[in-house]
Amino acid sequence: MTGTIYKIVHEHLWDKARETGFFEGAPVDLHDGFIHFSTAAQAVETARRHFAGQSGLLLVAVDGEALGSELVFEPSHGGDLFPHLYGRLALQAVVWEKPLPLGADGLHVFPELA
Repeated sequence: MTGTIYKIVHEHLWDKARETGFFEGAPVDLHDGFIHFSTAAQAVETARRHFAGQSGLLLVAVDGEALGSELVFEPSHGGDLFPHLYGRLALQAVVWEKPLPLGADGLHVFPELA
């Protein structure tokens, strides 16, 4: 069972997804050929490594089961398995989206993740 997976995305990119009903990916996703996601256990570290100090972000929760066979868990450079979507993300699979603000310490403040 895949469960909920998470995408950290700049709000201006997500605005386009809201208009079209699907998310094609951020520039890094388009370059790599798949949309990068994280599990609940990986999301905080993903924010720290790839979005440090950045504001204007959203955390988007996605029903991984709804993505079908286009969702593949693949090892990262460190060997951890990360969810990758080989296709565009239909917004029907989105469970929720929430702001991902920076705290006073400069780290992102996450909502409780399942």
